[in-house]
Amino acid sequence: MPADLDTPADKRVLGVLPNYRTANPYSVYKPLTVKQKMVIAAKDSFDYPLYFLGGAFAALDQLTNADPSYGQGAKGFAQRYAADYGDQMFGNLFTEGIMPSLLHQDPRYFRMSTGSIGKRTWHAVSGTFVVHDDSGKLDFNYSEWLGNSAAVAISQAYHFDDRNARAASEKLVEQCGVDTVAQILKEFWPDVKRKLFKKSQGTP
Repeated sequence: MPADLDTPADKRVLGVLPNYRTANPYSVYKPLTVKQKMVIAAKDSFDYPLYFLGGAFAALDQLTNADPSYGQGAKGFAQRYAADYGDQMFGNLFTEGIMPSLLHQDPRYFRMSTGSIGKRTWHAVSGTFVVHDDSGKLDFNYSEWLGNSAAVAISQAYHFDDRNARAASEKLVEQCGVDTVAQILKEFWPDVKRKLFKKSQGTP
């Protein structure tokens, strides 16, 4: 059994990406309480690296003049910062806390940890579509898609230039795609970290 199965998952992938909902495989499934789900959602939504990540997205949007109605200058950057951070915050709160609680689904990502790269990548990708319910059975990941749909609907209130069905659909796919990439990173990060640590220690 790999050593990382016996240790809790890192709180952050690459030192930046919040990783509070990643779990190692359990021999006996243990469901989360509503409080535990909301705690995970809150930690992933308000962890301090997200404030810097929101700033990076805002800077990129400022350069490309996304949401042009915000304008430029300090005011435009502040509005983009609030909007970009809000997108991430609402997405996390709904997909990891609110919807899993209402729909009785488990928001955690359970690492496969062993097997070929292809199988583990597919496992990470499939997590966007399949999750455990609170009884441990597999179910369609309604929390992911309905949660991000709710977050996108809220974002229409402050993304003034993208209030149409096409933009909302694209945003939904983008949000779910970001979550999929995040799961792939979470699946392989312990392996990458272990190899980097060995190299830093001079271990072959």
